Amino acid sequence: MTTDKQPVRSRKTEPRASFESSMSRLEKIVEEMEQGSLGLDDLIVRFEEGQRLLRTCTTRLNEIEKKVEMLVKRGNDWVEAPLDAGELTDDPETTPGPESGTEQPSRGELF
Repeated sequence: MTTDKQPVRSRKTEPRASFESSMSRLEKIVEEMEQGSLGLDDLIVRFEEGQRLLRTCTTRLNEIEKKVEMLVKRGNDWVEAPLDAGELTDDPETTPGPESGTEQPSRGELF
């Protein structure tokens, strides 16, 4: 008895598309769908592909977010600390100085 089934490839052996290429393809799909020239069958195919790409991009972003660490000055040492979104700010009162690693004085204060 012969089967025409092709061997299933493991996800680990398939090359993983880069985040950028996945996003680029997703944007192209959105553009094609918004033009309104695709038939219903093609729309469904594009929608399904877009959903897969969206999951891929979301997964990659979550993986990268877990890897992001920031260096924090503790005393005279730089230590790695997990990224805390609450610590990210453009507020000059809490932003470390460019070279000294000390906090900049608040606006209006000289020292």
